Amino acid sequence: ICVSAVPVLFKQALENTDMEEGKSVSLRCELTKADATVVWKKGGATLQASAKYEMKQKGTVAELVIHNAEPEDA
Repeated sequence: ICVSAVPVLFKQALENTDMEEGKSVSLRCELTKADATVVWKKGGATLQASAKYEMKQKGTVAELVIHNAEPEDA
């Protein structure tokens, strides 16, 4: 038996978002498969959950919340 996994694709990709320094900003994307593993990166560095970065996922929607946003978060 040969089973082929269907790749996970973006149904709705990230969009550019304006932010206000010191506030929280939310980035969301929608995937074609529920509960797929999502890794958030900035440049080549993988972001880890912390007081600064909050990762959420419900069904096909993945969200990254950046608390106390700074220009360096762009």
